[in-house]
Amino acid sequence: MTQTPSVDEATAPASRVVLVTGGNRGIGRTIAEQMVSAGHRVAVTSRSGDAPEGTLAVAADVTDSDSLDTAFATVEEEYGPVEVVVANAGITADNLLMRMSDDEFTSVVDTNLGGSYRTVRRAITNMIRAKFGRIVLISSVSGLYGVAGQSNYSSSKAGLVGLARSITREVGSRGITANVVAPGFVRTDMTDALPEKQQKEYLQAIPAKRFAEPDEVAKVVQWIASDDAAYISGAVIPVDGGLGMGH
Repeated sequence: MTQTPSVDEATAPASRVVLVTGGNRGIGRTIAEQMVSAGHRVAVTSRSGDAPEGTLAVAADVTDSDSLDTAFATVEEEYGPVEVVVANAGITADNLLMRMSDDEFTSVVDTNLGGSYRTVRRAITNMIRAKFGRIVLISSVSGLYGVAGQSNYSSSKAGLVGLARSITREVGSRGITANVVAPGFVRTDMTDALPEKQQKEYLQAIPAKRFAEPDEVAKVVQWIASDDAAYISGAVIPVDGGLGMGH
């Protein structure tokens, strides 16, 4: 005899297979932890292989397609096809444009933009087959607002907007969404270590007059990857206290 699901079971959010690149530290780690707390099966890629408790750790380099392919194969074997991709892995190499080397520019763009492209490309086939997918690209206010000394980083983060919108045009009819979350200044060990004068200058520019907490970014990522946001795609969601004003 078939049992009718309880109200709680019928309305409970679906448990998804989630992959967070660069999820071993910083905002990526908090995103992974938030996804675990929401009941998802979460895998985390990092070069070191480290990962938060409750997640599947897979070593991967987002600049290496073969490395990513091996990581995805491991996740698929353990959990099944990846349904939610959070492309978070990124690096910086700040310098003024006149002093920036070719390697400083290309390495940042290849990791931040190229790495997101490679990650999504590996995930997209199974999403198309399943007629379901959530792609979340972690950008930055730097990519929308522009920051002196970050022409490489700003370019790579701005490029994610075009990537998300192209993906939306290509596969939006297949139940797949692609969105960008653009954090501003987030309270981390790095921002806490900034000189007090510099912190005050940053805070002065932020209408909210405070830095974001990492979980404020993570909760937005969780929501945009949920069934509740199924009709949102190609969007840029700033989590910056009003700093960029939607740019």
